[in-house]
Amino acid sequence: MTTNTCRGIDVSAYQSTQDWAAHKKDGVAFAFAKATEGEHTRDQRFDTHIAGIIKAGLTPGAYHLAWPTQDADAEAANYIAAVAPYARSTHLIHWLDLEAYNDGRNYQGRSDAQILAWATTWLAIVQTAFPTQRVGAYTSAADVAQGHIPPDTPLWFPRYPGPSVDTYAEAERAARPAPSGHTALFWQFTSSPLDRSICYMSADDLHTWATGGTTPAHPKYEPYPGRSFFLRGAGPAYGKRSPIFTAMGRRLVDVGCGHYKVGPGPVLGKADVTSYEAWQRQYNATHHKRWTGDALTWPPGRETWDALKVPKT
Repeated sequence: MTTNTCRGIDVSAYQSTQDWAAHKKDGVAFAFAKATEGEHTRDQRFDTHIAGIIKAGLTPGAYHLAWPTQDADAEAANYIAAVAPYARSTHLIHWLDLEAYNDGRNYQGRSDAQILAWATTWLAIVQTAFPTQRVGAYTSAADVAQGHIPPDTPLWFPRYPGPSVDTYAEAERAARPAPSGHTALFWQFTSSPLDRSICYMSADDLHTWATGGTTPAHPKYEPYPGRSFFLRGAGPAYGKRSPIFTAMGRRLVDVGCGHYKVGPGPVLGKADVTSYEAWQRQYNATHHKRWTGDALTWPPGRETWDALKVPKT
């Protein structure tokens, strides 16, 4: 079960004027509104939505739907002009909505490297415009896997599990998403009856973070224990007991590499080795390492271990 979260929604011109005070009473702590799209388009209800969000005392944010086929500077200027009247009087969280249309028209003809360069430019321009405010990306697992956003970009991640997770309580009980090892800060888990998300901070911590305060302390991670920790002779140290293996296994499940029928648990078993090797392959592909042979097999190496971010036990 995930703890220390808060709840929110996002809206655009497709949603009518909201009763933001009622949303707040129902436990909503943050809300984001679409501001712009492409080089020239502005959302027709942005001003109404964002003014209501701010008036209700929710942590506010705005987003821009990206067209990497167009000019990043012009798109950033479009967004900045729309949000500046509000960002001058309150801290907004600024989001680049980086997702392809179903027909791919806003990505047409762009390589992964070009999309990354485009996103990096947009994010940097908006951060420069609002240097004390937070800037992040809303993007899919496929976009993350293809390297479309810079490392360490705050991630608002959309993934809809369906009926098994369509309430806030169910989302809070579910594993925290970490597509390709990039841990989500926000998770949009359903679009019914509105787009709903949870944030992996308390409402107070989110407010502090969003208003430029110190980011809540990052979890402490297990330092790389060395190759010998994982081995007995030339093979895996099957049967070795350590809470590190439980924490490692849980992270492997979080990043989509878990191959467990039971567990994970504190005793090293074949499922741990299989799961970690799946993580090595995923990391290799995602980061274009071109590793082969022993680099993709047990034991863990320092680079993949550090990237997995195993919580300290």
